[in-house]
Amino acid sequence: MAVRLPTLEQIDHLGSDFGLVLTGEEVAAFQQAFKGPLASYGRLEELVPPQLAPITPRSPGYRPPPPENPYGAWYWKTDIKSGRDGLLSGKKVAIKDNICVAGVPMMNGSALLEGYVPELDATVVTRILDAGGTIAGKAACEDLCFSGASHTCAGGVIRNPHNPAHSAGGSSGGSAALVASGEVPMALGGDQGGSIRTPSSWCGVYGLKPTWGLVPTTGSMPISYSVDHCGPMCASVEDVARLLTVIAGHDGWDTRTISARTGDYVGALDIPVKGLRIGILREGFGHPESDPAVNEKVRQALSALAKTDVEIEEVSISWHLDGPHVWSGIILEGAAEMMLKGYGVGNNVPGYYPLSMQEALARGMGTRINDVSPTVKLVLMLGEYMHRNYHGRYHSKAQNLRVLLRGAYDEALKKYDALVMPTIPFTATPIPPADAPLNTVIDTALNMQANTCSFDVSGHPAFTVPCGLVNGLPVGLMLVGRHFEETTLIKLAAAIEAIGDWKLN
Repeated sequence: MAVRLPTLEQIDHLGSDFGLVLTGEEVAAFQQAFKGPLASYGRLEELVPPQLAPITPRSPGYRPPPPENPYGAWYWKTDIKSGRDGLLSGKKVAIKDNICVAGVPMMNGSALLEGYVPELDATVVTRILDAGGTIAGKAACEDLCFSGASHTCAGGVIRNPHNPAHSAGGSSGGSAALVASGEVPMALGGDQGGSIRTPSSWCGVYGLKPTWGLVPTTGSMPISYSVDHCGPMCASVEDVARLLTVIAGHDGWDTRTISARTGDYVGALDIPVKGLRIGILREGFGHPESDPAVNEKVRQALSALAKTDVEIEEVSISWHLDGPHVWSGIILEGAAEMMLKGYGVGNNVPGYYPLSMQEALARGMGTRINDVSPTVKLVLMLGEYMHRNYHGRYHSKAQNLRVLLRGAYDEALKKYDALVMPTIPFTATPIPPADAPLNTVIDTALNMQANTCSFDVSGHPAFTVPCGLVNGLPVGLMLVGRHFEETTLIKLAAAIEAIGDWKLN
């Protein structure tokens, strides 16, 4: 489309919006000055940018009917293979629906993107196909991923296989439910506040939020550049290690991965944990909402782990209690600017911009904004309120405080190989009824992140491991390690998995 020269009236209005007082002569002069730069936009329209072309042909698949989708966990089913052999040969993988798969519809859980079909494969999708994995479909997720529960997806509620009246967690709830129900052994999730670990914990599967910058997010819809993560959600620790091996590592399109250091994740499965030191994070157990039965399950698991000659003692990190406040300062304005006002891509990030996704979301924002969930409306309005009235002050301060939060964890991790705490302080909550009050809908979507969101800010790897049941619902134990030392977390998770006799009792 051609970029039109603005009228004199439009230029006058633009100036007024910024408080500029322009004379008629100045307005006319600015209109002339616009012509040179706009010629560059004309040339940009003619140039052809590179694309993330899919490596294998495929059919688009289909949207499964309710009998094929009892938990509402699928958005779309596919059967995409490359025919290549590799580490994922014979493995079916569900892809969270905020990640592009060429030729397959993508909604990111939102009415804003209904009908959008990307023409590109995200880098992680290409890597899975190249390693022999089968893309089994798109896992349903929360509306633009702005929920830690599973009741805001535009396609319908996502239910917990352990108790369908309860939440599967979010925003990667479909991924967790598909693994927990045995439909797939592997899935990809995204994590900006706990969205891999919350549903993995509540559904009783293994979920790893990698170090920030280890796994590329090229071709995925972000929330906020500085807290976006992508990682594996699987039925076993071995499957986590396999999937992480395939998707991790530098990607030329994603500058966050420049410093990525990969490890031998599969090899770590067989390394003894004897002599490793674990710090039980005192502040991870003491929230007002903490369930004593959840705390006890985690401590029982640690007692069993201690029998493998792992050294375990308590540690206090007071900054952990301020982590959620730092996270709020970063994600609210970050999401409003990048995800919503930035139409799903933002700007000033040196990476790959999926133009078709940006244009689709812009159309949806213009025509269907009233169809989004209350959590999306909250983030849009609150983030914009802070931006307009406080000019980014608190976002900037939170970004600076990130250094102190990260440093507090780093200091503890000089002594300990991992920190441990409950992933979520309580088990999966009941899904609110369709006529629930607005405040209930919002609170139920956002009330579980006390232990998870800090590590999106600090960037440390965090691995949730099933460690028991309370009233029939799973409990997750979260291991947190040093940056790019996922191998240590995998060793410990494998040791916990091997104990087995108490794991889901």
